[in-house]
Amino acid sequence: MHQQTHEVKKSDCGCEHDHSSGPLPQKTLIAVAGVLTGAGLILLWSGIPELWQMTAFAAATLSGGALVFPAAWKALLKFKLDMNVLMTVAVVGAWIIGEHAEAAAVVFLFALSEWLEGLSAERARNAVRSLMSLAPETALRKSEGGSVDEVPAAEVAAGEMILVRSGQRIPLDGEVTGGRSAVNQAPITGESVPVEKELGNEVYAGTVNGEGSLEIRVTKIAADSTLARIGRLIEEAEGSQAPTQRFVDKFASIYTPLVFAAAILTALIAPLFFGAEWQPWIYKALALLVIACPCALVIATPVSIVSGLTALARRGVLVKGGVHLEALGKLKALAVDKTGTITEGKPKVVALRSLSGETESHVLALAASIDSHSEHPIARAVVDYAEERQISIPKSSDYESIVGQGAEAVIKGQTYFVGNHRLVHSSGLCGADLEAKLAEVEAKGLSLAVLGRRPSDNGAGEILGLISIGDALRPKARQSLDLLHTAGLEKIVMLSGDNQRTVDAIAKDAGLDEAFGDMMPDDKVARLREMIKRHGQVGMIGDGVNDAPALAVASVGIAMGAIGSDTAIETADVALMEDDLSKLAYAIELGKRTLGMIQFNISFALLVKAVFLILTFAGHATLWMAILADTGATLMVIANALRLLSSPHKLQ
Repeated sequence: MHQQTHEVKKSDCGCEHDHSSGPLPQKTLIAVAGVLTGAGLILLWSGIPELWQMTAFAAATLSGGALVFPAAWKALLKFKLDMNVLMTVAVVGAWIIGEHAEAAAVVFLFALSEWLEGLSAERARNAVRSLMSLAPETALRKSEGGSVDEVPAAEVAAGEMILVRSGQRIPLDGEVTGGRSAVNQAPITGESVPVEKELGNEVYAGTVNGEGSLEIRVTKIAADSTLARIGRLIEEAEGSQAPTQRFVDKFASIYTPLVFAAAILTALIAPLFFGAEWQPWIYKALALLVIACPCALVIATPVSIVSGLTALARRGVLVKGGVHLEALGKLKALAVDKTGTITEGKPKVVALRSLSGETESHVLALAASIDSHSEHPIARAVVDYAEERQISIPKSSDYESIVGQGAEAVIKGQTYFVGNHRLVHSSGLCGADLEAKLAEVEAKGLSLAVLGRRPSDNGAGEILGLISIGDALRPKARQSLDLLHTAGLEKIVMLSGDNQRTVDAIAKDAGLDEAFGDMMPDDKVARLREMIKRHGQVGMIGDGVNDAPALAVASVGIAMGAIGSDTAIETADVALMEDDLSKLAYAIELGKRTLGMIQFNISFALLVKAVFLILTFAGHATLWMAILADTGATLMVIANALRLLSSPHKLQ
């Protein structure tokens, strides 16, 4: 789980610095360079003999240069012209033309900026490391005999039992086998409200146990836990380059040699062909090298991407790389699956109506009594609803399933049946008035459980009540879809394998723009391709498994509620760890902000360079001013990008 920090830091600008840097650490070398540069300037302004001034400036140059010159040499050996080479040439040139103070100031400011840049960029990566450190290193393993021993979490095998006491972090993924408690899953799902856990529920490494004590059967070893997978995905995502980053890297590889050529021409043309003095033009050439350093340009994209990815991971949204984060920011339309995305994914009683003198509670009790014998999803929905309402369910006997229609059973000596429209017809109890009521329910795309009593010596048969059953909308589905529109999506379309009537009813309740039912996987792919032609960038959100072909075709494939699904996390471009569609709206918003941040940072860096280039050739800028401007631009770019780490959700 825990990773050691490497001693050598390679910045995103291609600069390599050893934090221990031989006998003296980096901070000490920079401090010495700063103090000696200041001392040299004081000696210069005090009129002290030049030898003392040169000694101070030379020592300052060597101290700061210890962090720059070796990296420049390594780059030259690889036939690369990076910013370390630019700085080294500028410093050596300044000494050659007698600008000792300038040379010392340039190398000090450059080394300082690189160190500050490293600290700033490391903040984003530390956020990921802090996520990975959430899982404790030890676990309380419980033996078959009941004894409890504290052992390294990495030594606990799948199938073994562990104990997690009140207030402790859960060290490994597992299933609750004993106890009950509320668990804070915020590190994994981004949801701060604790979730009740009891027998049979899954728990995840890194989450925090509440007041109760839990016995857990381990289902995954430490290296395969959900938290470990999240860490690996973030690391892989950081390593993948976004389109903007690839463009900037290619730009810098061409830009740097051109800058060298321009600097050489600046130093030579005026003195050789127009009789100008050498020193001013060499000075301008050196200033050009300093100004042209591409650090702010190169750092603009990776720091923004890492910050954006980390901010989303903290809120339970995993994005597999900069390319997908940028794609999120460009989405114009979204296709959504119905079951498990817009709806809860399981049948649920949505309405209950008595058609006789019986109370609704009695109708429900009788239906649940018959359905208690069945494992059919609709039957289970009726029983669950009765249990939720704490209704006493009477015993029934002589249960008989009627294939394709329903079932019947004897309750207190009377035969009752519960089933669909076909069963009502076969019972001979379906009149015009009842037909109208049944059609009204079916028009809403709902399933029916009709309760009736068979004719007997005690009286004629009778329909007692209607129970409407549907795949209910998620509680915040409509609000989440409104947020997605607010985030900039032009169209949200439902693609479902369910019948068109049901899909239309769900789409109307949810506020979707359009809905298509009776769709096979190939149909979904064809519809997505049409949407891509019309809108350009189109996302698809589903369960990450059944919708795999559509997820692959979409500009961004998004898995819903991936916390319990290994496959969803592995296959999707974006994984919402919790069943909360509003998190996608936040991800799109942050994707747009990241794109805007990158574009602003690049434009700002280029503007600063253009201004100081003009000032240099006009004779109003010095070497140290140029490096200060470049350093300032770089640090402003980094600070701006790091704002994404604490980015609030603006869509409410």
